[in-house]
Amino acid sequence: MPLQLSHLNRRFTEFAALNDVSLTIAPGEFLALLGPSGSGKTTLLRILAGLDYPDSGTVFNGEEDFLATPARQRRIGMVFQHYALFRHLTVTENIAFGLRVRSWRSRPSRADIRGRVERLLKRVQLEDFGGRYPSQLSGGQRQRVALARALAVEPDLLLLDEPFGALDAQVRVTLRRWLRELHEELQLTTVFVTHDQEEALELADRVAVMNHGRIEQVGAPEIIYQQPATPFVCEFIGKVNRFTVTRNGEGFAAGGWTPDGDPWEGRFAEAQAYVRPEQLRVAVAPSQPAWEARLRHIYLAGSVAHLDLHVPALDQALEADVASEDLSRLGLHAGMELRVAPRSAVLFPRDASGATISEERWLWHAAHRVHA
Repeated sequence: MPLQLSHLNRRFTEFAALNDVSLTIAPGEFLALLGPSGSGKTTLLRILAGLDYPDSGTVFNGEEDFLATPARQRRIGMVFQHYALFRHLTVTENIAFGLRVRSWRSRPSRADIRGRVERLLKRVQLEDFGGRYPSQLSGGQRQRVALARALAVEPDLLLLDEPFGALDAQVRVTLRRWLRELHEELQLTTVFVTHDQEEALELADRVAVMNHGRIEQVGAPEIIYQQPATPFVCEFIGKVNRFTVTRNGEGFAAGGWTPDGDPWEGRFAEAQAYVRPEQLRVAVAPSQPAWEARLRHIYLAGSVAHLDLHVPALDQALEADVASEDLSRLGLHAGMELRVAPRSAVLFPRDASGATISEERWLWHAAHRVHA
């Protein structure tokens, strides 16, 4: 049954942690709540866990009023950023804790608990660490123990509150891929809170981008990245170049570049354009509209090269990404002059007051355009 969140509001004095949040979480889905600090992600997670309650709104699990269900009866497993392991208990005892504190009516037998813990230790690849204490483990191992403890109670809903935030970069990459494989094996409904966009895009089936207590956009990772619904999503997800286009006769222009057409039929005089670095073409033919640019610096980052460009027509810097292996093929070097132009862009018109209008978004592509 889907988990249906409707019109949730939560205020702390004058601060609106959640502002009319509605969301549906499908069974077996891996949903990432993504946003900056203070956007409401953890507040929403705490409400699902029964650690906090909204001022208004509802949460239903099918026909069940989720908010009226005590926290210990919600069949939830939760993993925190800082592990929250009991230092005086061994790994085995930590994993078994949630089972052993149950009332005698619902508590499994000692043999069942022991068997379940042994299976979980094997599943999280810690079968030889059951007798150790948390202080004797690495950060990645502790986080796997915390996850095993959450899974021990056989939850219907797994809540993860920035579980990799305290780990170094390489361990994070390894653990999140392991977590995705575990999710596909168990098919648990999972809600994952993070401010790391790379984690969200790599792990989740869907991403809900939050800002100032509201959900800006919900969708599959590729949709969130390629078709951002608001300027905030454009700027928060990945790198992006931003510049202004103004009305020029029948269409718009920015320097020597002119996106063909006008989906707004003359209603707006100005728009804000966003172009991903990988969507900025370099070495454009003279017959095509483009900007003259000077390549100021090349930053190598493994298989990708980041090009720092100055565009006099815009009086600003832009960034373009190319494959490192293409540097020599294109003859690129610092100080050279070249022509650049977008392959695609997302444009939001501005009204007379200068405010952007997300509902009038224009998804422009060099071959075709979509008004959404």
